[in-house]
Amino acid sequence: MYYCCGITSQGVMPHNEDAFLIHKTVITDGALEAKLAPPFLLGVSDGVSGEASGEVASRQCLNLISSIRFSRKTNMERKLEDVHNLLAQYGAGNSETRNMQATFCGIGVDENNLLHFFNVGDSRLYRYRNAKMRQLSTDQSLVQMLYKEGTITKEEQKTHAYRHIISPVMGNLSHTPTPDIQHAGERMAYGDVLLLCTDGLSDVVSPSEMEEILALPLPLPRRLERLIALALKKGGKDNVTIVAMVFFEA
Repeated sequence: MYYCCGITSQGVMPHNEDAFLIHKTVITDGALEAKLAPPFLLGVSDGVSGEASGEVASRQCLNLISSIRFSRKTNMERKLEDVHNLLAQYGAGNSETRNMQATFCGIGVDENNLLHFFNVGDSRLYRYRNAKMRQLSTDQSLVQMLYKEGTITKEEQKTHAYRHIISPVMGNLSHTPTPDIQHAGERMAYGDVLLLCTDGLSDVVSPSEMEEILALPLPLPRRLERLIALALKKGGKDNVTIVAMVFFEA
């Protein structure tokens, strides 16, 4: 069995362009906890800044993903392409939503308890293990490409003028996104925490700060609340969304 919890906050923004998915439930405001048996999907989505109706895009993206009957045999590349196409069609059908786009970062646990990871954009997946955070997803962004080429350093990524330019994401009318799909081929270990988040957290809270809060002897939802509070305290000016998962014996 798996315990999952999520929380989304609009922060200082006038509305929330983030959403999260736990199994079949999409949340655009507040929190959710669930105990799940596999197979299931989790995810976070962030409406792309500067595009129309980001809050509609993230919600619709996860609503479509929630309808996927996930298993080890599911072709997620094809399924995510279908979601992208449906989202693009929806966006193109109305001038108010035209070219609406959203990121997606997710976890799948199949019927054999094996982990699968999915990413489109710059929302992130981390693993907290033995008091250390490790980023498992790779940002699909311009600064990540420049870092990989050796043009800029890891530190320069954080303040680069083009740090918010990302590769095509779900719903883009001009280009089809390329999902990064990882079949981890492993089961979740006892004591691990898998954490999904939008850039409202990762842009302002460092992995070491995440480690300090996740190490606190508090229920997992309270630790997620602490992470969001820290993001806002440090001047975060974006929506903040986090989903976390742990494994336990039924």
